[in-house]
Amino acid sequence: MMTPLIDPFARAISYLRVSVTDRCDFRCVYCMSENMTFLPKKDLLTLEELDRLCSAFVRLGVKKLRITGGEPLVRRDILTFFKAMGRHLDSGALEELTLTTNGSQLEKYAADLYAAGVRRINVSLDTLDEAKFAQITRWGKLPQVLRGIDAAQAAGLRVKINTVALKGFNEEELFTLTDWCAARDMDLTFIEVMPMGDIGNEDRIDQYWSLNDLRARLAARGTLTDLPDRTGGPARYLRVDATGQKIGLITPLSHNFCESCNRVRITCTGEIYTCLGQEGHSDLRAPLRGSEADQDLENAIRAAIALKPKGHDFDYSRQKVDGQVSRHMSHTGG
Repeated sequence: MMTPLIDPFARAISYLRVSVTDRCDFRCVYCMSENMTFLPKKDLLTLEELDRLCSAFVRLGVKKLRITGGEPLVRRDILTFFKAMGRHLDSGALEELTLTTNGSQLEKYAADLYAAGVRRINVSLDTLDEAKFAQITRWGKLPQVLRGIDAAQAAGLRVKINTVALKGFNEEELFTLTDWCAARDMDLTFIEVMPMGDIGNEDRIDQYWSLNDLRARLAARGTLTDLPDRTGGPARYLRVDATGQKIGLITPLSHNFCESCNRVRITCTGEIYTCLGQEGHSDLRAPLRGSEADQDLENAIRAAIALKPKGHDFDYSRQKVDGQVSRHMSHTGG
C-alpha cells in the first residue's frame, strides 16, 4: 500500500474533481461572460494523459472521481475516458465515478455513461421557467435539459439537481423546485454563488442569496431534520419531514465548510488547485509529460497536497466581494 495523501491539516484526500474541458455550450451569468475566450485545444491534456493522471491519484488513495468542465460531455470522444476509468471501478480501487453536467448532452450519452459504470450524476438546473432558463444560461434550452434528465433516469442513473441560489431570480421558485424534485425522486442541493472570475456586468452581491434565509423559508413550511449524511463533497443535508425528501446546502459564504475538505481539483491543462477559493496551484502537466515513469508525477502530487491551505477567503459580509479569485469556475472545474 502506498502512503495515502494527507494534507498539512490532517485531512485525507480521497476525492478528485477533474475538468476535461473549459468549454461549455451554455454561458451561465454567474459562471462566465457571454464572450469567452477558451483555451486552444492543443493546451488541453489528452484523454490518455487524463487517464494516466487520474490513475495515479487512484493509486494514491482517491476513492471518488468526479468529471467536470466546462461541460464535460462536449469534449470529443469523452466516453472513451469514462470507459477507461471503469477499470478502476471493476478492480475496487475506485468507489465512485460520476460527473457534473448541465444536462444538454444527456439525452445522447446517458445510457453509455451507465454502461461505463457511472451510477450517480449531478445536473445543474436553476429554474423550471423556460424564459428564465434562457436568460440565466444565455444559450441554453430548458426542454433539451429536461429530456436529458428523463433519459438519465430511464438509463438507471441517480440524478441530483444542483441549483445556484440567486437573489431576485429563483427565490420564488424555492417550493416549485423542491416539489418537482420530490415528485421525481431526485435529491436537490442549493449552492451559494461564489466569487470566481470576471462575469462582465453581473454583480455578485446582487446575486447572493444566503442559504440561511433559504433554510428558514423551508422551515416555515414544515419541520426539517439535520442529517449526518456525507457524499464526499461539501454539502450538508437535511430532511423535509413531511415528504422524506433530502436537500443539500453548499454554503461557502454563510457557513465555511473547509474543516472537512477532502478534495482537490485538476484543470484540463493539468494544474492542481488544492482549494477552490485560493489562487495557489501547482503544475502536474510537466512531470506527466516529462517521464513515462510515474514517480515524478506522484512526487509532484504529494508536493502539491503538502501546500493545501486551511480554507478559502470568500466573503460578502461587508457588502463587497472579498476573496474573489481571477479564474472562472469553468477553468477550475465545477
